[in-house]
Amino acid sequence: MQDEIEAIVRRVPQWKDAPHIKIEFLGGGITNKNYRVEVAGQICVLRVPGKNTELLGISREVEYAASEAAAEQGVGPRVVYFLRPEGYLVTEFVPGRPMEEAEIRRPENIRQVVEALKKIHTMHAIPGTFSPFRIVESYAEIAARHNVPFPQNFDWLLARKDEIERAFLTEPFTPSPCHNDLLIGNFLWQEGKICILDWEYAGMGDIFFDLANFAINHNFNDQEDRLLLEAYFGQADGRRYARLKLMKMMSDFRESMWGLVQAGISSLDFDFLAYAEKHFQRMTRNMEDPRFAQWIKEVQQNA
Repeated sequence: MQDEIEAIVRRVPQWKDAPHIKIEFLGGGITNKNYRVEVAGQICVLRVPGKNTELLGISREVEYAASEAAAEQGVGPRVVYFLRPEGYLVTEFVPGRPMEEAEIRRPENIRQVVEALKKIHTMHAIPGTFSPFRIVESYAEIAARHNVPFPQNFDWLLARKDEIERAFLTEPFTPSPCHNDLLIGNFLWQEGKICILDWEYAGMGDIFFDLANFAINHNFNDQEDRLLLEAYFGQADGRRYARLKLMKMMSDFRESMWGLVQAGISSLDFDFLAYAEKHFQRMTRNMEDPRFAQWIKEVQQNA
């Protein structure tokens, strides 16, 4: 494997004849493999896509374009090189530290994440689109083809999804560049600022998905949801609060369906079905919240 990774690194023109290359595997990913590479006085990260990731809706060309745009805005690592046709991405190594969930939920850090998200959402347009509604449907078709078991209440969940989308359609949004995968592992604290990694799910979409994805992935409560909206918009009115709450459910729906697809296509030693079930359960609890109907009404009435 070391020789294979070195061969990839030497395809970068400026490193073709480098006398020495040091390679270290970086753990943490469950879709791709990442390597820390020291070569010609530079420290970089090589991202090697996992098998069949196109079935997850991933375009490496979109990831590359989004990574470059994020670097231009100062919210992502600088892109060093992009290797076609495989889509190997080489980026600058960010000498930051991971963040803990309790840390990122502090009010001052929520505000700092919001500032980074605002920079992302005002980037120039990037290729690719992102809709959690269409992704759930696409993932369901792929999971079914691979005979992956669905939860017993799946039809009920789909009906709630359709209800949410109908409510949202009463107030169409203007697509903006979004990250769409704001897990704790994709944040690094670097010299007083937040750096966001992993742009493979980026695309033009609804900024409320980014906000909801960030909130649900870090287990925000009602008070933290309101703080997030106040930091982003200046206020947390009823319409925005309802839209955030409903989109948090769609974030879990996307994540749970992602787990089902991975259970069908991935060769990695990871319990993707258990991962999916965790998100299905949380989504079901939130859809059973007595306030669900009110949130639907709130979105529709304030359109």
